[in-house]
Amino acid sequence: MNKLYIGNVSEQASALDLESIFEQWKIPFSAPFLVKSGYAFVDCPDEKVAMRAIDTLSGKVELHGKVLEVEHSVPKRQRSCKLQIRNIPPHMQWEVLDGLLAQYGTVESCEQVNTDTETAVVNVRYAAKDQAREALDKLNGFLMENYALKVSYIPDETATADTPAVGGRRGFNSRGPPRQGSPNLGARPKLQSDVPLRILVPTQFVGAIIGKEGATIRNITKQTHSKIDIHRKENAGAAEKPITVHSTPEGCSSACRNIMEIMQKEAIDTKITEEIPLKILAHNNFVGRLIGKEGRNLKKIEQDTDTKITISPLQDLTLYNPERTITVKGTLDACSKAEEEVMKKIRESYENDVAAMHLQSNLIPGLNLNALGIFPGAAGGGMSPSVVSGPPAGAQAGYQSFGQSQMESETVHLFIPALAVGAIIGKQGQHIKQLSRFAGASIKIAPADEVDAKQRMVIIIGPPEAQFKAQGRIFGKLKEENFFGPKEEVKLEAHIKVPSFAAGRVIGKGGKTVNELQNLTSAEVVVPRDQTPDENDQVVVKITGHFYASQLAQRKIQEIISQVRRQQQPKASATGPPVTRRK
Repeated sequence: MNKLYIGNVSEQASALDLESIFEQWKIPFSAPFLVKSGYAFVDCPDEKVAMRAIDTLSGKVELHGKVLEVEHSVPKRQRSCKLQIRNIPPHMQWEVLDGLLAQYGTVESCEQVNTDTETAVVNVRYAAKDQAREALDKLNGFLMENYALKVSYIPDETATADTPAVGGRRGFNSRGPPRQGSPNLGARPKLQSDVPLRILVPTQFVGAIIGKEGATIRNITKQTHSKIDIHRKENAGAAEKPITVHSTPEGCSSACRNIMEIMQKEAIDTKITEEIPLKILAHNNFVGRLIGKEGRNLKKIEQDTDTKITISPLQDLTLYNPERTITVKGTLDACSKAEEEVMKKIRESYENDVAAMHLQSNLIPGLNLNALGIFPGAAGGGMSPSVVSGPPAGAQAGYQSFGQSQMESETVHLFIPALAVGAIIGKQGQHIKQLSRFAGASIKIAPADEVDAKQRMVIIIGPPEAQFKAQGRIFGKLKEENFFGPKEEVKLEAHIKVPSFAAGRVIGKGGKTVNELQNLTSAEVVVPRDQTPDENDQVVVKITGHFYASQLAQRKIQEIISQVRRQQQPKASATGPPVTRRK
């Protein structure tokens, strides 16, 4: 991506004028300027220089009274699914960007580009051409925290004239039919398991791991039936480099052991005396369950494998680093066993989340699972987009059993720690505005009932999908901002109002229904006794639990309400207003 397109060029401009501008701003170029009517092209020595030219000149420098527009030169046939997004606020949260991008389709990858600018740059690949086009149209110039995003195409070498729509193999049709057993929707023709192994290795050992002309890494790949990516160009100058291993769990573990053996041998040969620990990268979404309640899971792994395991703090997470570093110290054999146990727990957590998400998909049609940011993206954790591509075909039928319109609005009162109000609102109200826009819901924080109130009520009004998105973001934000400890699961109390005539049905005979609800959803569901119905003849149901539990309980209670309303309708018509008869 070294070739640049320069737009909005004045008719009076010459190649010499453009050369002088590049020289003035100390931007090297490797070939003469090709000037056309109203635009020009130029080659830069490398991608980094091209990025600097875009950041320095585009929309900022005038030539003969016209402000130049500079971007990557992309042939029409390669304007497909890949975009570059620049001028991203430097401290923006990953989940916000992830949610914003996912509004326009399935994001297959999102990779940070190293630049010299204060703002961030990412390269994004969408699953389909029309999704990328919509994202380009909607996001270019979009204002985020007073930064206007700049979006342009970047060359998509895999693009063909007939890029398939979502649901095909996304640009790989020429390779023949899908492999037997692979899902038709969202399948990616790559040798990888759902959860690859990602490790950090000291930069000084990368050469030894690769070997002369790549011989060592090829040998490991062949022996372990793995695909191994060594991300040498990431974080230039960093002391450590990430390695991603795509294979079966056994293949990942075998490759990991081989890499550790090479590092230990290299340490001995270079007379490095300090211990070389194993460092595993895991998405923050799964780390809480790896640790377990009161740290029990992690302690058990340490005891069973005779290792010492530490996990990097939440404060180290950034927009482009949603992963925590799990450092394992011990003998080579002990570290190998610990890797197997750690990754086993990570994969279990991932599979449980997938199951829960698909359960929610059946309950709420049209739910954009990827937009919720609950699963790591392909770039960060290598997760398959097929699990976040939307609800299955039967979702609509499942939802209609509620007997309510998809767009029927609901009101939920979610209680958060009073100290977290500032984090939810954000600077000058930016976060709560973005959250409201993203979720498609009205979100307001009610005034405190008393001066020293420990909790504040968030009022969320919107249809089921909006509730899911808004509440999911709030749960995530509280965890991310450390309002709950690293070993603590985020559990919040939510209140929903139900018609007083339906409260008995929620409770059930002898409390049977409410007990079944609690067993099914793992949430605590309470219908306080002796409530006085409000002016709308409604009473409160209290739901306490983690995000999935709370959501499932809310949906089930809404289903009960819908059933009661349907049963009430015939009665209402039978006992409607009296008809005046003529005598």
